[in-house]
Amino acid sequence: MLENIEFLNKEFFWVLLLLPIAIVWYVLKHSKQTAELKMSSIKGFKGASTFWSKFKHLLFALRLIALALLITALARPRTVDVSTKTKTTSGIDIVMAIDVSASMLAKDLRPNRLDALKEVAADFIDGRPNDRIGLVEYAGEAYTKTPITSDKSIVKRSLRDINYNSIIEGGTAIGMGLATSVNRLKDSRAKSKVIILLTDGVNNSGFIDPKIASELAVEYGIKVYTIGLGTNGMALSPIGFNSNGTFRYGRMQVEIDEALLKEIAEETGGEYFRATNNDKLAQIYDEINKLEKTEIEETKYYNYDEKYRPLVLLAGLLLLIELILRHTKFRSFV
Repeated sequence: MLENIEFLNKEFFWVLLLLPIAIVWYVLKHSKQTAELKMSSIKGFKGASTFWSKFKHLLFALRLIALALLITALARPRTVDVSTKTKTTSGIDIVMAIDVSASMLAKDLRPNRLDALKEVAADFIDGRPNDRIGLVEYAGEAYTKTPITSDKSIVKRSLRDINYNSIIEGGTAIGMGLATSVNRLKDSRAKSKVIILLTDGVNNSGFIDPKIASELAVEYGIKVYTIGLGTNGMALSPIGFNSNGTFRYGRMQVEIDEALLKEIAEETGGEYFRATNNDKLAQIYDEINKLEKTEIEETKYYNYDEKYRPLVLLAGLLLLIELILRHTKFRSFV
């Protein structure tokens, strides 16, 4: 509790330095007032000393404590209870468009591209508590996994459920993924609308041209950040199926249409990034997180509880006790 106490007028604590001086003055004063008398016998004085005479200095101690309490009261001790109310003044609606083609199972990122992305994307979602987020997944076709929502638990659960799905038409339809994402955001009333489009290949499927989709994004005021995922050179990638239905892996050249991704980002006011490993992917999402700041209005309320009154009352009580003792029990000794 003491750590919550603050003092408004701390300068009054300098007055406490006078108390040691008062103690020294008191000791010197009473030592000078003490006279010595040599007697051959003190039998005649037995019983003259009383119990109270031994505690005559208690009066000075009571007064000193009372003064210390009054000085502390003048320093205005008080506790502060701070409550904060936050309000989002300008939220951002974000759609994360994720490539789920078979090539996303390549092992140039740990444990593979898709799982590495899901881990980083989950951290990104946690870092956007005041924004609405939706998910779109695409391969040869695209569909909405989760509409934009402020419920992050739903988004993260849907993100965990994203896996390679052989039911979805194969290929990489970047235009379809982008157009579906635009469709999720076009009616949004958010001040800022953002698409984070990630792919590890080239546009080789779908019936919507990526350039047409980027023009739609511009028309609806949507900014697109594009990410090319994959190492430079060769990567251990799925090249077919084994007899038991599992993927067979082989070394394949990584091909990403960086020119297209750069064009989409530039036309919509976003940026293009290349993630060649896990750390670089995490850095990219961290950078996007910093680029897209949500405006938050924070109001703080301060509730002060003054604590000087008990100190004044206690000091007054001590002075009253000192006054009563001085004129009763200690009257013969002071």
